[in-house]
Amino acid sequence: MNNARTDLASEAREVWQESAESNTKLPGVWARDTKNNGFNVTRVKILDDEGASVLGKPCGSYTTIELDGISRRDTESFPRAIKAIAEELSELLPKSFGCVLVVGLGNKGITPDAVGSSAVSHIMVTRHLVEKMPDIFGNMRPVSAVAPGVLGMTGVESSEVIRGIAKHISPDFIIVIDALASMKLSRLCKTVQITDTGIIPGSGVGNARAAITRETMGVPIIALGVPTVVDIATIIGDFADDSGIELPVEKLEKYSERLLVTPKDIDVHISDIGRILGYAINSVLQKGISIEDMDEFLS
Repeated sequence: MNNARTDLASEAREVWQESAESNTKLPGVWARDTKNNGFNVTRVKILDDEGASVLGKPCGSYTTIELDGISRRDTESFPRAIKAIAEELSELLPKSFGCVLVVGLGNKGITPDAVGSSAVSHIMVTRHLVEKMPDIFGNMRPVSAVAPGVLGMTGVESSEVIRGIAKHISPDFIIVIDALASMKLSRLCKTVQITDTGIIPGSGVGNARAAITRETMGVPIIALGVPTVVDIATIIGDFADDSGIELPVEKLEKYSERLLVTPKDIDVHISDIGRILGYAINSVLQKGISIEDMDEFLS
């Protein structure tokens, strides 16, 4: 279904490939499928304005990791997922950096939108410790974290909160975490997209707010997103395609305006993926730290 809503660059690429001739080259886009710690990884780079126009995404790098086994809670999937995300995240970070701000976007009172706040609760916040007790924590990188909430609850745009904090603490870069939309049920809550293009909060649920990008914040932005919802029109369209039924696009769009679907056990998924993201970020920002060290620090 080519008009399906998605925030994933890898899915936008898939849609284009399905609609184009098999021998047609995707203009302005470089892509490669690989593996990392046993997980499928798709790396997409949008190189120019033509590629951005075709995929509907800003120019930049997009890495998608499919965390198969996470929903089954396989014994080794948790540490492997942390390592895979950490390694892919490291590829997009500056070569050297000091202070970092981690931001969890979304509404923690609405479970499918609580990926950011869940992840932030697992971040090792160290800026105050490094400043006040350098003899004990001086070897750690100063990290701050915040979950600014949403405009409807605070009356303040998330971008305004982040900009104000960044102006005060002057981070070398900002990591933002948010919920996304996918066009496939199989990707919900077990796919992570990492990009250096920033993010527009709420875009996945059709409620876009002010962009959080290098241009608006003044420092590099690395965004991690997890799809937690799928458009109901996607499900209807997939069912119709499988059944050989042709549905008018306008009818599908009518449903898109009304309903998004999320897994029934979304609370468990958000808890699991939030911890994985938080620990992966910790392992990148605090070199040499183990999962056991993180458990102890955060307990």
